[in-house]
Amino acid sequence: MFENLTEKLNQTFKRLKGHGKLSEQNIQEALKEVRITLLEADVNFKVVKEFIEGVRQKSLGQEVLKSLTPAQQFIKIVKDELISLMGDKENHLSLVAGKGPHSIMVVGLQGSGKTTTIGKLARVLLDKNHTPFLVPADVYRPAAIEQLKTLGAQLGVAVYETDRKQNPIDICKDALNVAVRKGLNVLLIDTAGRWHIDEELMVELKNIKEKINPQEILFIADAMTGQEAVNVATSFDEMLDINGVVLTKMDGDARGGAALSIKAVTKKPIKFVGVGEKMDALEVFYPDRMASRILGMGDVLSLIEKAEDAIDAEEAVALEKKIKKGGFTLEDFRSVFQQIKKMGPLQDILGMIPGVNNKALKSIQVDDKKLVRMEAILNSMTTKERVHPSVLNGSRRKRIAKGSGTSVQEVNKLIKQYMQTRKMMKSFSKGKMGNLGGVLFNP
Repeated sequence: MFENLTEKLNQTFKRLKGHGKLSEQNIQEALKEVRITLLEADVNFKVVKEFIEGVRQKSLGQEVLKSLTPAQQFIKIVKDELISLMGDKENHLSLVAGKGPHSIMVVGLQGSGKTTTIGKLARVLLDKNHTPFLVPADVYRPAAIEQLKTLGAQLGVAVYETDRKQNPIDICKDALNVAVRKGLNVLLIDTAGRWHIDEELMVELKNIKEKINPQEILFIADAMTGQEAVNVATSFDEMLDINGVVLTKMDGDARGGAALSIKAVTKKPIKFVGVGEKMDALEVFYPDRMASRILGMGDVLSLIEKAEDAIDAEEAVALEKKIKKGGFTLEDFRSVFQQIKKMGPLQDILGMIPGVNNKALKSIQVDDKKLVRMEAILNSMTTKERVHPSVLNGSRRKRIAKGSGTSVQEVNKLIKQYMQTRKMMKSFSKGKMGNLGGVLFNP
């Protein structure tokens, strides 16, 4: 999402590093470039003005100008200001301790991703041993009720049986009673949206808030709408006093203005970001990690967390022993692919690695569809063929290509990549490094 912003900021920093010492003049030049970059990224102009002034004041201090590494000091100041801009620290759901049931009211315009986010929030709560209860309170859009029922069935989560003839306020009140009877401790209320803000919508939402008294009111903002998302969030906050924001479609090609502006304008934290359509594609928003990614510094902590969730620890230890003994097979090769796939799109994973900038990512040319084809080839092999690749003669390769819907050339290429990877794995076990990324990610 921040590709252009990251690239332009890094160009500015590179020019700044070319100066042996920093002066007020070259700092002002750098700040001018940063200002233009942020405005081009659709960041609110008032936010940009305050941000630039904060960086300017801190950059002109004697401890920076006399530093041995003034350019790095400047970059650190920019990073600190970005973190401050987006909220200093992460903000989790503030569910009050006790039996509950608690309620989370989800609001926003139609098309922002409210209903899908409800499902993702349910998944987050399940992982934290809560028992969520999905409440379809949008009686104006029939598809919303059916969508929530589908998501509930997919997640194994209870869904309130909404009658479209019911008043949304009565739906929420009755759902609260049902939750008490069934021992469900968190209501996730999917409220109505409109294509624009109107008085009727706001009155309904205010009435639900008064009757239910939710622990959280989360505003769902479409990151693709840029500054409009910030303006709408402000209006909802003025009427409902929201507790936080969930930014959806962060995996799209938006310029990043909403993410950098919304906290500064509304004074309400971004709690989660949606990074895909799947139910596990909702991440806690960490301002410090996001600032690192924007500045091209990677996001090692998020990468580690993704790896811990996706990779089986016992399998990893067993694989390490095999590599050391030179016993890395095509079966292991397939297992690696399957576990990497759980971590999400490879482009995003590589973007979390420090030093891997946008230019490097483009040169690697990650294509997830090609990786799917590679896995199909591996799945078309027998266990014997994966464990003993030496038996893969011409007739076997033809059968594998036919079974996987690929060509013999693709099968040959995968086997060649496996052999290269196996050779590099041996080098790793001896403390040598190689271009493993280029082998794996250029199918």
